[in-house]
Amino acid sequence: MENNIINNTDNYILNTYKRQDLVIDKGNNVYLYDINGKKYLDFVSGIGVNSLGYQNKKYNEAIVNQLNKFNHCSNLYYWETQSKLAQKLISISPFDKVFFANSGAEANEGALKLAKKYGNTKKNTKIITMKNSFHGRTLGSLSVTAQNKYQNSFTPLLSNILEGEFNNIESVKKLISEGVCAIIVEPIQGEGGLKPAKKEFLDGLRKICDENDIILIFDEVQCGVGRTGKFFAFENYDVIPDVVTMAKGLANGLPIGAFMINKKYSSILTYGDHASTFGGNPISTAGANVVVDEIINNGILNNVKTNGEYLFAQLNKLKTKYDFIKDIRGLGFMVGIEFDFEVASTMSNLKDNGLLVLNAGNNVLRFLPPLIVKKNHIDEAMGIIENVLKDVKVNV
Repeated sequence: MENNIINNTDNYILNTYKRQDLVIDKGNNVYLYDINGKKYLDFVSGIGVNSLGYQNKKYNEAIVNQLNKFNHCSNLYYWETQSKLAQKLISISPFDKVFFANSGAEANEGALKLAKKYGNTKKNTKIITMKNSFHGRTLGSLSVTAQNKYQNSFTPLLSNILEGEFNNIESVKKLISEGVCAIIVEPIQGEGGLKPAKKEFLDGLRKICDENDIILIFDEVQCGVGRTGKFFAFENYDVIPDVVTMAKGLANGLPIGAFMINKKYSSILTYGDHASTFGGNPISTAGANVVVDEIINNGILNNVKTNGEYLFAQLNKLKTKYDFIKDIRGLGFMVGIEFDFEVASTMSNLKDNGLLVLNAGNNVLRFLPPLIVKKNHIDEAMGIIENVLKDVKVNV
């Protein structure tokens, strides 16, 4: 069975992923199990997606209840789960309207279209992004993903994209002209090495945008929806963007994306400007309603804050023991460990010992656990990491 699944996947699915030799069979709480029954502590959570982990009863019931009513409806009509989710998101935010899509890339595409339409009213169509950013793999979102390794094979991309340096406000000021319509930035760069923004940098971007009538877009696809201990990552900085995009953790594994817009810009896109056949579909929004309720009303934000601090403390203890650990950085349950060597083999060794983690570039291990992870799970993970790093110390 295992070899059959692997062979069929390799033979019939386009080879765009470098899959690990692991066939997942089921999940429970914060654990995944492979087809042979081996148990793994999941600090990947589907790349920051499974906020509530696996087999959350309220979530599963909400999805089944909606499925028993209807599974899809055109956005030409109205239905309850989408309406409720929109109201919840607006009620906990400073925004005026929301648009539902299917992914983070789609959410960013919508935000870019909004900026372009607004910019065209003033003949301003340039967009500033940050070096080492990641905003998606569709052509528009890829155009503002300022990493050559993702872009080089797909040129020419969108024109009029300018690149500033993350956390360097002077580099952005040099790019400001009458032709800029938007700045897009991640409050925490994920694929770019898991690097948090500095507050003064985001403050500076807000000031630039206010002074020049430029739309400020925060990409919170990975760092939003409770992952930092606040529902929106920008709440950690007291800097409010004009548009925020989100996706990964919003529906606990069902496809969804969204961008939210403040009142100043919420009337720019109108009938026929943008659409998505499956965006905000009944099943995904049924699940997302539970995710938002659980995060806001069931202590999850406090769990992320408290146990995120505990995770950082334990990782910093490791840093004092191993001189090949260069840095521990991140926020909440979005944490990176930077090493002075490439981490591919370390990731594999952690997997073999029962812990699933990600990389963020060649030399950073990235932890994106479910938001329900407790202290005992962190202790379990640290024990596995310690055992693997002991072997690394011997081999380095």
